[in-house]
Amino acid sequence: MLALQLVSKTYTHRGRTVKALDNATLEVQNGDFIAVVGPSGSGKSTLLLTLGGMLSPASGRVLVDDQSLYDMSTDKRAELRRKKIGFVFQTFNLVPYLTALENVQVPLLLAGINERAQQERASSLLTRLGLSDRLDHKPSELSVGQQQRVALARMLANDPAVVLADEPTGNLDPDTSGQIVDFLDEVNREGKTVVMVTHDMRAAERAKRILKLVDGAITPDGKGS
Repeated sequence: MLALQLVSKTYTHRGRTVKALDNATLEVQNGDFIAVVGPSGSGKSTLLLTLGGMLSPASGRVLVDDQSLYDMSTDKRAELRRKKIGFVFQTFNLVPYLTALENVQVPLLLAGINERAQQERASSLLTRLGLSDRLDHKPSELSVGQQQRVALARMLANDPAVVLADEPTGNLDPDTSGQIVDFLDEVNREGKTVVMVTHDMRAAERAKRILKLVDGAITPDGKGS
C-alpha cells in the first residue's frame, strides 16, 4: 500500500509561493489503478515524485508498505525505490547513445544481474511490447511511440509492484496513447498497482478511480469516488 498523510510541498515560481501539495492525504491499495487529473501546474507531477520517493515533502509522511519513506536513509530509500517502484515519464528519459536493448538493461545492471540474464529479460520485455525488430535501434532511430514503449519496458525491468506514470501519453497520437494505456491496464490486471497522472480524460477513464488535484488538495472526481 502507498499512502500520503497530510503531505505539504511548496515551491517558489516567479517570486510567488505555490502550494503544490496542501495537507494532501491519499491511500492507494495494492492492485489499484488510479488516475490523477487536474489543471496544468496543479501539482500532479509533484504528487507523483513525492509518492515515489524522489521529492521530499515539507511536512507529512509518505508510507510504502507501512514504512515511512522519508524517514529512511537516502541509500535505503533508493533501494526500496529500485525494488518496488517503476517510473515512466512523458519525456521518456532514454539514454540517447544506448540501444533499446541496452536502455532496458540499465536497471538490471544496477541491480547486479549478470549480462546474459539482463539481455534475456530486456529482450523479452521489448518483444512483449512489439519491439522485437528494434532491439538494436537507438532512441533517435525510433518513433515517439516506440520510445515510450522502450521506456515502459525499462520501467518493468525490475518487476516493480508499483507503477507511477507521469503523463505517459502526453506526446503521443490517439492510437499510440490507447496502446500505452492498454498496456498499463494489462499490467494492472496482472497485479501491479498503477498511479497515472494525466490530462487526457480518455486515458483517465480507463482507471478504477479518478482523483482530482486542485490547489494542492486531492478530491474524488467521478469514477470510483
